[in-house]
Amino acid sequence: MHNSPKTASLLGRQALLFPLCLVLFEFATYIANDMIQPGMLAVVANFNAGEEWVPTSMTAYLAGGMFLQWLLGPLSDRRGRRPVMLAGVGFFVVSCLAILLAQTIEQFMVIRFFQGISLCFIGAVGYATIQESFEESVCIRITALMANVALAAPLLGPLAGAALIQFAPWQSMFLLFALLAAIAFCGLSKSMPETASRIGEEFSFRSLLRDYKIVLKNLQFICGSLAIGFASLPLLAWIAQSPVILISGEGLTAFDYGLLQVPVFGALIIGNLTLAKLTGKRSVEQLIKLGAAPMVVGLFIAALATLLAGHAYLWMTAGLSLYAFGIGIANAGLYRLTLFSSEMSKGTVSAAMGMISMLVFTLGIELAKQAYLGGGSGWFNLFNLLSGLLWLALVTVFIRHRKTATTEPAL
Repeated sequence: MHNSPKTASLLGRQALLFPLCLVLFEFATYIANDMIQPGMLAVVANFNAGEEWVPTSMTAYLAGGMFLQWLLGPLSDRRGRRPVMLAGVGFFVVSCLAILLAQTIEQFMVIRFFQGISLCFIGAVGYATIQESFEESVCIRITALMANVALAAPLLGPLAGAALIQFAPWQSMFLLFALLAAIAFCGLSKSMPETASRIGEEFSFRSLLRDYKIVLKNLQFICGSLAIGFASLPLLAWIAQSPVILISGEGLTAFDYGLLQVPVFGALIIGNLTLAKLTGKRSVEQLIKLGAAPMVVGLFIAALATLLAGHAYLWMTAGLSLYAFGIGIANAGLYRLTLFSSEMSKGTVSAAMGMISMLVFTLGIELAKQAYLGGGSGWFNLFNLLSGLLWLALVTVFIRHRKTATTEPAL
């Protein structure tokens, strides 16, 4: 049974309210990671645990973000995007309140894992609805501008977390996250359209496996999904490891640590604004190629500087800022092309993309931590450079395969 999706063009004010409410929830889930990172030193001290648990908080969160991707996309295809999305927002609110009951660092990490499950709903359900509601050039502009709102979390989160932890217990952060998500829940319940086209179809593990088999046999899709993961891995590794690198390793204050996040995420926002301006003037593939040079050059600068001088954290920040600018230009277009590289329903495709990317993030962050422990900032940034080179290789294969399979429509 195939239903006609209700597109955003028919929704009036809801066409604007829905993306705003979705990005508010996305902001809440992102800041639940970025704001707590500078507070993790206080968390581990509170539970009498070692500093090795600091990046594990982010690993647990991202592992949760991979856990139910496989189920939620296909489920929303057949049961509706709205009810699945609203259930996810409500679950996040409950899990934020539940962490106030944690008594040990192990309990804290388990609840962080459950909080991370909320990330599954954003990509597999929320952004699938956005992609289905708007045509290509409009959608890329919207997602680029939405990304800037969401990026306020890593830009402001470390500074806000570092400031808040000086005056209030770390538990107060999770009350804030729950409040933001509750507001998003109210807005989504009023504005989110229903775009699922397979409502009423049979939902079984056999049909689910059949759909995923079709998606995962697509080489272009696999290359694009892996590329999305490796593109963002250095940035996420920086978020996870930078409290240890800058505060414990370099002896900086929590406030100085927060200030050094500003050029990195500010550059990412400028990259997204550049993308929004150039979309419609250049093809999506051209935008991906435009972002490639600053990405790879920036990671090379960070790696070279820290290999030559172990405490060159300012050069590392500069290199990562240039890299972040490149991501801002390249990533939204790559996401769009990868999502539509398969003919399967977009909930399933988006879920598969999310699982592959989260797997790269989860394993990659732990490998980046081990690289830092084994060789300091130099090895950490060398690992990031390797991630960037893998991205470049995967994107090259993706674009070549795309050219042989189809001609890209004009924006």
